[in-house]
Amino acid sequence: MKIDVLVAEIGSTTTVVNAFDKVNSPCPVFAGQGQAPTSVGEGDVNIGLHNAIDNLSFNLKTDSIEYGELIATSSAAGGLRMTVHGLVYDMTVRAAKEAALGAGANIKQVTSGKLRKSDLNKLMQINPNIILVAGGVDYGERETALYNAELIANLNLDIPVIYAGNVENQDDVKDLFKNSRSELYIVENVYPKIDELNVEPTRKVIQDVFEKHIVHAPGMQRVREMVTGSIIPTPGAVMVASKLLYDDIGDLMTLDVGGATTDVHSVTEGNEEVSRILISPEPLAKRTVEGDLGVYVNMHNVVDMVGKEKLEEELSLSPEELQNLIDNHKPIPKTDLEKAFVEKLTLHAAVTAVKRHAGIFRYLYGSGGRTTVAEGKDLTRVKYIIGTGGALTRLPHRVDIMREIPLSNKGHELLPNKDVEILVDNDYIMASLGILSKEYPQAALRLLKNSLNIK
Repeated sequence: MKIDVLVAEIGSTTTVVNAFDKVNSPCPVFAGQGQAPTSVGEGDVNIGLHNAIDNLSFNLKTDSIEYGELIATSSAAGGLRMTVHGLVYDMTVRAAKEAALGAGANIKQVTSGKLRKSDLNKLMQINPNIILVAGGVDYGERETALYNAELIANLNLDIPVIYAGNVENQDDVKDLFKNSRSELYIVENVYPKIDELNVEPTRKVIQDVFEKHIVHAPGMQRVREMVTGSIIPTPGAVMVASKLLYDDIGDLMTLDVGGATTDVHSVTEGNEEVSRILISPEPLAKRTVEGDLGVYVNMHNVVDMVGKEKLEEELSLSPEELQNLIDNHKPIPKTDLEKAFVEKLTLHAAVTAVKRHAGIFRYLYGSGGRTTVAEGKDLTRVKYIIGTGGALTRLPHRVDIMREIPLSNKGHELLPNKDVEILVDNDYIMASLGILSKEYPQAALRLLKNSLNIK
């Protein structure tokens, strides 16, 4: 059997391969899916990739598959690990974080101001895939970013460095890295003026650098040789798909409750009235990742947040029965009780993650009386909440879970309204379509709308 494009999603535990055919036609086809355990532990992720393709062949009832192209997303070996170093935490540091998170990064260290020796020691222990240095608006403060760049250059690490700070420093930063093993990338300032974000150029370069240097997981270099097109971080691919869909249907939010983390992507400019009282700017496309909210690896965190007594009451279980459920928790729930338990965890993870992602109204009191300001991302204009990932595409009450998000508003939170429409990535292919859209945007959009049942 011949297929136009295979997209591999290489995860930390599972590798999924999705097959797409007729991608150059008005009616592209999602042909099928295969999966296998990711073989990082065996020293070569190629093994898991080949096994996933074999599983796809089995599912399609064919002896072998020929394909025109193979592209991939990856979150194996910790995904895209980054450190971010800026000047003022609420300004250039936050802008740099927005750029890194939107590109799909897993941020392991954030510093503001001049780096200390302890910061450098921690950076070397982390051994990130990419280091991002920012600081200073254009033609503003110069010293901190240059100081930090010089310290990082002197470490002489074999790690790519992106400079996205004050434009006046660019030539000096190039000189600092002239003899360093770190490959330097100069990008437009992520915070060129006060209250102005410019994160998209840095996001693009982060993904390009990741693709060029993705050799850190065992066997990833061989996967790079096998892949004919792009490789980008899996969360970054979900963001690309969300932005593609936003251009077609308008303001939206994508939610992925996973085993270890919960990711929220929003693409919306928000309400004009709220924008006028925002105390700091927010990007059009924003991603947050909650590392403590997961329904398998971090299940105990969520259980503690919900409370065992509440879970016992809602599931009609004795303390012993609940403890037995917790002790025997599996990655994929099978029984009705296991599914009900995971749904309770998923509901809490989803609502909590969106509340952390969303902004709020604050009240300031002064001599003139009370003033209302807004802080954070405004989701009030979001028209669609999209569920992707295992939990929100497979659990029986996935739509009801997402409907609880606007209902949880305490009145001061900038959450979606109650009339928001719920969509489900039924084929579980959103990340694959994000990277497919780089070469085949029309086919990717058509397939995405099919998966979401958008007519």
